[in-house]
This record gives sequence, C-alpha cells and structure tokens, in this order.
Amino acid sequence: MPRSRGGGRPVDEIGTLLASTLRLATPLILCALAGCVSERAGVIDLGLEGKMLLCAFAAGAMGAISGSFALALLAAVAVGVALSMLHGYACVSHRGDQVVMGVAITMTAAGLTVVLGLAWFKLGGQTPPVSDAVRLDPLLADAAKALAGVPLLGALAQAFLGHNALVYAAFLLAGAVWWLLYRTRFGLRLRAAGENPAMVDAAGVSVIGLRYRALAINGVLAALAGAYLVLALNSSFSPNMTAGRGYMALAAMIFGKWHPLGALAACLLFGFLDAASIRLQGTMLPALLGGGEVPVQAIQALPYVLTVVLLAGFIGRARAPKALGLPHVKER
Repeated sequence: MPRSRGGGRPVDEIGTLLASTLRLATPLILCALAGCVSERAGVIDLGLEGKMLLCAFAAGAMGAISGSFALALLAAVAVGVALSMLHGYACVSHRGDQVVMGVAITMTAAGLTVVLGLAWFKLGGQTPPVSDAVRLDPLLADAAKALAGVPLLGALAQAFLGHNALVYAAFLLAGAVWWLLYRTRFGLRLRAAGENPAMVDAAGVSVIGLRYRALAINGVLAALAGAYLVLALNSSFSPNMTAGRGYMALAAMIFGKWHPLGALAACLLFGFLDAASIRLQGTMLPALLGGGEVPVQAIQALPYVLTVVLLAGFIGRARAPKALGLPHVKER
C-alpha cells in the first residue's frame, strides 16, 4: 500500500486531516453564526474579528490569574456581550454607521489587548499559559484509541472522536441557530427586522429590542469563538492571534447566504483548506510543474486566497437582508 508523506496509511492521513479540519473550523463556525444572527436582524458586524480577539484575551488573562475554566469562559462572554451592547448603543440606539463602528471595535481590540498584556503580564503582549485545569479536555478519547487499529473505523474514530466539548457544541449551535431563526416566532420577527422593520414596527414589536437581543446572542457566540482559541487551540493569548478568522467567518456567512447551515458548510471548507495548508508545508511540486519545494507563504495564503475568490464570485449573487445596515427610525 502506498505511503503518505507522514509515513502512515492514506486512510489514516485522511482521518487526521478531517480531525484537524473540525478543530480549525470551530472558531469560524461560532463566529459565522454570530454574524448570521446580527445581520439577519439588520445589523452589520465587521467587529467580529475584534470581538474574538478581545474575548480571547479575556479568557487567557482570567484563566491565567484565576486558574478557573468557568471564570475564564465567563470573562470572555462578559466582554463579548459588552462589545455587542456597545455596538448596539452606537448603531441601533443612536443610528451610527455600522461599518465604521465594527472597524473601530476591531482596531481598538488589536491595540488594547497588546497594551493590557504589556501592562499586566510584561510578556510582550502575551498572557501566561493557562493550566491544564483551565483548558478543555478531549471527549471520547479512550474510544478513539480503542478503535485506532480497526481498518477504516479507526480513521473515522480519529476524525470524529477525541475533540473537546466546544467542537461538538459548534455543530449543535449551528442547528440551534437554524431552529431559532426559522422555526420560532422570535426568529421570524428577528428576520423581519432585517427585511422590513417598518412592518415589525407596525405590528407593535420593538425593532430596537429585537436587534439588541440579536446582538446579545451575537456577543455570546463571538465570545465562545474567542475563548476557544485560548482554551482549546493554544495555551495562551498572543497578539493578533485571530489572524483574520473574523473576516473569514464573515466571508463564510456571505457564501452561505446568511443561512446558518450554509455558513457551517463554508466554514468547514475554510477549515479543510487551513488544515491542508499546514500539512502541505514543505511538500514538493510535481515535476510537470517545475519541481521544487512549495513556498510556505504560498501554502499559508491558501485560505485567504479562497476568501477573496469566494467574495469576488458570490457577493454579487448572495442576497443580503434588505434592511441590513439601515438604521431604523420609529414612525410616530
């Protein structure tokens, strides 16, 4: 049987690649769901990158100081909801420019995390590594090990078992957000606030209240995405560790046509490319293409190139909510 570059069987390499895809797609899924909820209500959120970053810092700082997973997660959620409420106060209550506010949140978070990190920890903007008690433990890891030697089933177990709780929660939350938006009265009203807020207003329902509630959900989901970066992927916060994931999540949301399940599929595609780019580093080009080693920078750029291609190819075809980005003025 042919061997892969890593020396294992091809089917095992596929299992490893799928496992990496799920882990890397998780923060994108959570962030894209946050964007779906707020933008379905009519509020553009370009601040997802900044929310993720500041929430990751909050989780890393509180986790390092307290040694408590619960406090670290609570700090991240508090910061995420506070930023969403700030966004709502500026753009929903006072009809500010939603795009400018989102960019301002991201720029502020990028600078504030470094300043606070330097002031509090003196580690060049990083936080100290959190202890193992704060990090998320893998679930069903023993089952994955028990099935490791079974042909095909072992690869499937490696791909889908042994992840932490937030990985599985991201997929459950995608279904929950779909159910909330498309199977509940609240979801119907929330989507109407993004399509025809005047009609919602005429029905006696507060458009501003709906948008604030959507932003609160948005803040919780963005906080989970940011906390995942520190409590699962890495052991500490580092400056700009989101690395554009917030913008990739927005691209996935647009590619998925503002639908939670469509965004989920797009995030899995981005996660797969990210995982593949890591495994392709140091590989050789085929002789027909000139040979030589693939530059690391070219491989690392693959997910971002796809983001640009998808936005260029689909942003004109995907129909955004009609009232997206438009401030609502209550009729008297």
